Amino acid sequence: MAVTYMTEEGLRKLKEELIELESVQRPEISRQIAEARDKGDLSENAEYDAAKEAQGMLEAKISQLKNLVANARLIDENAIGTDEVQIMNKVTIKNLHTKKMMTYMLVSESEADLKSGKIAVNTPIAQGLLGRKVGDVAEIKVPSGMMTFEIVEISI
Repeated sequence: MAVTYMTEEGLRKLKEELIELESVQRPEISRQIAEARDKGDLSENAEYDAAKEAQGMLEAKISQLKNLVANARLIDENAIGTDEVQIMNKVTIKNLHTKKMMTYMLVSESEADLKSGKIAVNTPIAQGLLGRKVGDVAEIKVPSGMMTFEIVEISI
């Protein structure tokens, strides 16, 4: 698995989620499986099948989170500059077609949350902004076509 760069906050949230899955949800699913097993014939026991399927999905999620945590590298937030767009920067851009202003923070894929203005650095828009400076115009190919943005501000 590839190295994932993230903030301390992002890594803390991943670890908290992992603890929740392992210490709360895993025992709950085990309890459900035991309960369903006690009801008799497993060949026609829908509750047992559903609990086993939920257990498989939970274990896959736990494994995925463990890999993310193991391959996480913390970003030194003090070393982040604002000369050009890079991960962990907050970037204000202006869509030159609609004149609409938007502000996004570029984060790792695991920390992305569009509702809070955090986009993953591997998205087309973030890729088109990386390395640009204030005043630069970026033409970015997105699934719906081409978009043109002007970089208005770069901050931390």
